[in-house]
Amino acid sequence: MKRRDWLSGAGALALPAWVRHASAADTPRFSLGLASGQPRPDGMVLWTRLTGPGLPDSVPVQWELAHDEGFTQIAARGVELAQTETAHSVHAEPGGLAAGRPWWYRFTALGDRSRAGRTRTAPDPGAEATLRFAIASCQRWEYGHYAAWRDITASEPDLIVFLGDYIYEYPLLANDPVRPISGGLVTTLDGYRDRYAQYRADPLLQAAHACAPWVMVWDDHEVENDYAAGVGGGLLGHSLGALLGDFGRRRAAAYQAYWEHMPFPKSARPTGDAMRIYGHLDWGRLARIQLLDNRQYRDPQVCPRPGRLVGSHTVSLKDCPALLDPRRSLLGAAQERWLAQNWSLDRPWNLVAQQTLMSRLSWTDPAQEPTYWTDGWDGYAPSRQRLLSAAAQRQVPGLVVLGGDVHAHYVSELKTSYDDPRSPVVGAEFCGTSISSRGPAQSRLDAALPLNPHLLYGNARHRGSVLFRLDARTLQADLRAVDRPREADSAVRSAARFVVEAGRPGPQRA
Repeated sequence: MKRRDWLSGAGALALPAWVRHASAADTPRFSLGLASGQPRPDGMVLWTRLTGPGLPDSVPVQWELAHDEGFTQIAARGVELAQTETAHSVHAEPGGLAAGRPWWYRFTALGDRSRAGRTRTAPDPGAEATLRFAIASCQRWEYGHYAAWRDITASEPDLIVFLGDYIYEYPLLANDPVRPISGGLVTTLDGYRDRYAQYRADPLLQAAHACAPWVMVWDDHEVENDYAAGVGGGLLGHSLGALLGDFGRRRAAAYQAYWEHMPFPKSARPTGDAMRIYGHLDWGRLARIQLLDNRQYRDPQVCPRPGRLVGSHTVSLKDCPALLDPRRSLLGAAQERWLAQNWSLDRPWNLVAQQTLMSRLSWTDPAQEPTYWTDGWDGYAPSRQRLLSAAAQRQVPGLVVLGGDVHAHYVSELKTSYDDPRSPVVGAEFCGTSISSRGPAQSRLDAALPLNPHLLYGNARHRGSVLFRLDARTLQADLRAVDRPREADSAVRSAARFVVEAGRPGPQRA
């Protein structure tokens, strides 16, 4: 739709005041793309954010949802106001749609029209279904291009599950950046907005958002590295929360920018420095996907590095007995109780989308002197045991935990006790590597894997994702590896394949 056609279509109606702010028809107003998310059987959230010079405080944005890619059969349409106070973001929520099918959508504003995006509704709760989905996390801008996103888009998933670290708050620290990051350390609302805008300008990331609906959880870098609830994690050995004096204000700014740039509903908009992201998504009779928040409610990490007030460390259990304090929680007491009662016992699969590696990873011989990283589940072992024990007691079917954060592919068996070799396997875990963030040395993983026999696979050499195919009988996992992460057109291949059979906990090599 050209701007002159839109204006002529207004007929004799008086032109609204905001028309004077629209320059030429070729002024890009949708340069950050579009997205959809939170699919329900009868609807979803459609997202965009207006860009370009001269935006007034309030702009009407038309959205359309169609049965077909050519938009010859419009199923729903509406108008949302994009306003300055929410960075001119749009969160449209069509409803009353048919379940379990694809849809196409687009936006129009100020004489410009967005590209078209493809989304879908979830199946009816009682419907038989299959699911193709991808997990991804950790896409640090300056460390590489996004060939992994091109690979995910080409797989034509029904759903994309993003597991945290969508942006990084750091200034440019890399000695050899693939592409520079603009701005310094991000601490303000304008700073977070600008950082999201830079990431969202990437064409391969835009294509991934346009190809399927997303569900999202955050990790730490959407606010600050290693933060825990209301305590800043710090950078370069210092606690920024302490240095800035008001970490709550920074967290409120970060949460606001996160909501503005993600396809969450209006009801999820943060209130101050609080935003609920945990919940669940049902995919017909096939699966329940639990979405957890590992940051907002956790207790601070124990035994921080010397000279730091808070933050992660790798410590021996002997030197840090607080690791076994049963009062500490990674999820917080309220979220733990919610999850314990929210498992689906009448579906063959329960998928848990959360931020990091859940299985135990001791860097030294656990039979002699175990050594753990305090920011992950090993830093909150009693909390992990409560979660897995509750699932085992309720005989939760098809338990599969999905994670990210650690910049390496891991496949593992979940157990309620890693100290008892007789402890049964209660589930499977797939922890995906990063989209672009650099991983640890593979030699370190190679030394640790024999000490952790429940870890069936560990590979930090590659950037990539994990692609899944799920039906009532099996979950198939394809661990994807980018050959040249510094190049956007890099080939992407399969590094390993695993399968989980319904009724048989734990992964097996495919």
